[in-house]
Amino acid sequence: MTGYGIASYDSGKTKYTVEIKSLNSKFLELSLRLPKIFSEKEFQLRNDCSKQIDRGKVNLSINVEQATSNVKAAGIDRELLKHYYNQLKSVSDELNEPGGNLLQLALGLPEVVKYEEDTVSDDEWKLVEKTFQQAMAAFQQFRSDEGNVLEQDIKMRIGIILKNLELVEVEEPKRVPIIRERLNQFLSEAVGAESMDKNRFEQELIYFIDKLDITEEKIRLKAHCEYFIETLKNADANGKKLGFISQEIGREINTLGSKANDANMQKLVVGMKEELEKIKEQLLNVL
Repeated sequence: MTGYGIASYDSGKTKYTVEIKSLNSKFLELSLRLPKIFSEKEFQLRNDCSKQIDRGKVNLSINVEQATSNVKAAGIDRELLKHYYNQLKSVSDELNEPGGNLLQLALGLPEVVKYEEDTVSDDEWKLVEKTFQQAMAAFQQFRSDEGNVLEQDIKMRIGIILKNLELVEVEEPKRVPIIRERLNQFLSEAVGAESMDKNRFEQELIYFIDKLDITEEKIRLKAHCEYFIETLKNADANGKKLGFISQEIGREINTLGSKANDANMQKLVVGMKEELEKIKEQLLNVL
């Protein structure tokens, strides 16, 4: 969900620059920094961003640079000023008061001095909007490029998990003779070889090995990994879905580890867990 895009337009008199940056976030957190002249366009910009960006902590800024400094002078309503002045003079004459500062008083009355508010013209806004869309396109391309890199990395790590699963299948049959030998030796030392019931020993051994069977876990783990890759190829935003699938993959890996009862298999399971943790970290960047 990290991304960056910037675009500029220079008309010769005015330069507009739009910059969009984002960091990881579970939701869309949008922050805008706009010149006062574009304040009335804030709602439209927020709406456009929310349509094109699913989530992330996004900062959008618009900067305007003027080639020449334009100072806008205040305007005076001459008729209103005269009206106020005549009224003040009339009252002053009636009260026999000096009227030396009547003009200054009249200038301070409401609506006499007017300041022109900055507004954005339709043509100017079209240029800014076009620049905004160019910055958004660059922003989306940045995220797409990053997504392609993440996709290859995640696929590679899923491949390692599946490769370790194949190695687990190689190691699995080797457990039975080792377990048989270990239990046989333990019972021989505990009760003596002549006192052991061979038939009962075989029955208990079968029961014990059945408890360590990982056939279902192997099938489900492989299916989850294949579903993960299938979902990864989908063009829709599936970051949360991939997160759920990774949790299921983790459950199967943990069960494999608890049933392994073999050092070599445990090492392979630990390798799976390491790759899965790296996948989960990468999924924080996936929409």
